Amino acid sequence: MFVVARHGNTFEAGETPRRIGARTDLPLTAAGLVQAEALGRHFANGGHRFVRVLVSPLLRTRQTAAAILEGLARPIQPETEACEWLREIDHGPDEDKPEEAVLSRLGHQALEAWDSFAKPPPGWIVDAEMRIAAWQALFAEPQCGSTLIVTSNGAARFALLADPALLRSRGDLASLKLPTGGYGVIQRDGDGVLQVPIWGRRP
Repeated sequence: MFVVARHGNTFEAGETPRRIGARTDLPLTAAGLVQAEALGRHFANGGHRFVRVLVSPLLRTRQTAAAILEGLARPIQPETEACEWLREIDHGPDEDKPEEAVLSRLGHQALEAWDSFAKPPPGWIVDAEMRIAAWQALFAEPQCGSTLIVTSNGAARFALLADPALLRSRGDLASLKLPTGGYGVIQRDGDGVLQVPIWGRRP
């Protein structure tokens, strides 16, 4: 089983949201830390026992992973591996810009195509092929337990494009986005086919 979690909030309440990507390494806010701790409690209550943890190199994802593991309260925690392919995408000219400015430059249609189909808007640096290949390689590895993956919204969505069976199993999925402090689950059924029983859920 693979549990894909998105980091917690990086903006304070009332602060103007911005497009934060690979070049903007923000820490979690106090509210973001609360979200990460809630994920840890949720996974603990659900009986999750992660044997492996993969995390983006960015601070917000590393803080989220640490809070989740602390919430699991196991005497021996799995080692956390930083993976460059989990780093958030680069929003190009829209990096660190307010959402209103991004929408003005790109328009609703381009942003909807990104959220629904992971089609990058003009100027964004995504490297979709590399990301999909990395998810495929991860899913192909022999599994001896559950893997926790902590990353960002732009990077996580490519997990769903790594195998046609994944989107088929979530035919009602309107968006590829994970909410801040949310998670998804990818697992194989009895026939070894990848499925997505959960995507976009918060604790």
